[in-house]
Amino acid sequence: MTELSIFDFMEDGEQYKPKTSTDWKWTFADYPKQKNGIKVFSCFACGGGSTMGYKLAGCEVLGCCEIDKQMNEIYVANHKPKYNFLMDIRDFNKLLDSDIPAELFDIDILDGSPPCTVFSTAGQREEGWGKAKKFREGQKEQTLDDLSFVFIDTVRKLRPKVVIMENVEGLTIGAAWGYVQRIYAEFNASGYAVHHWLLKGETMGIPQMRHRVFFVAIRNDLQIDPKEIDMSFNYAPILFREIKSPVGDEFTTKDGYYLLLDYATENDKDMSDINERITGKISGFNTMLVRDNMIMPTIRASGGGDTIRIEEKTRITRQDIINAQTFPQDYYFGPNETKSKVNYVCGMSVPPVMIKRIVLRLIDEGVFDYKKE
Repeated sequence: MTELSIFDFMEDGEQYKPKTSTDWKWTFADYPKQKNGIKVFSCFACGGGSTMGYKLAGCEVLGCCEIDKQMNEIYVANHKPKYNFLMDIRDFNKLLDSDIPAELFDIDILDGSPPCTVFSTAGQREEGWGKAKKFREGQKEQTLDDLSFVFIDTVRKLRPKVVIMENVEGLTIGAAWGYVQRIYAEFNASGYAVHHWLLKGETMGIPQMRHRVFFVAIRNDLQIDPKEIDMSFNYAPILFREIKSPVGDEFTTKDGYYLLLDYATENDKDMSDINERITGKISGFNTMLVRDNMIMPTIRASGGGDTIRIEEKTRITRQDIINAQTFPQDYYFGPNETKSKVNYVCGMSVPPVMIKRIVLRLIDEGVFDYKKE
């Protein structure tokens, strides 16, 4: 028997009824054969989460700029870019125009997800702003908090029609709001109208509690105000039971965390909740707990693979991570694949289906109508 909701009894209820998402599980063969003519170049490309989202929406991704050699090798193996720039984006910006393919000066979308470690609410935040250090992103000494502005320098260089820039929710919290204000000022001074949204994966048909800030900047000559774009999504939540693999990863040793699981309650979200209540120690807040009736917590590049499937007292699997991140089932994570590597590549990338939703919405809202002229 089909379960009914209040929307089934409303005359116009269908338009308010949450959509059901099934496209989180896919393979590279599912890319649409018909392209829409929208051309994209991706910066801070990582494993190509954004790239796959654009391709799922029917776009052509011409290439990428990525600083991390190992990540770039995985990107090239999966996406075979026409133009591949393995370099710091700061160095890309210094290239002579003659050293950049002419095609990149006539792109529809410039995509960028500047590394966001220093803005994460789980990180050092203000303590790390303005400081150069060796981050895993590129394995070189650099500052990260200024990369949004370096990316806007790339915008000035290539002059794309539309810019999509992604970052963590922490960019809009507390003292970091000053960065948002400067981002607006820099885009405006560069000849772009800009607006941002805090988008939540769980309302977009993503089986993960992933909250990200997306800036959409549109070149002034297109005469489109991004503030008028509807970026609201209404997808039914996808619970962990719908994406989980049949058997979790066993604990290698029955350590203290494992023994504490016997004391877990429905209100516990991570191991620190149990630890503090039982032992008085505040530790384990990065080890999340997931239940069948929950949405998967955010996949983090560092430590996300430690999430515990609480009902079975097992750890999540590589397949759980791939499903939650909406990566294709046949994605190649490189030689010597480990769950840690899968976790890092996925955690550093934008969920492909998230970008797919955004691009299809921009198309529906008429942003790329010039393609029809």
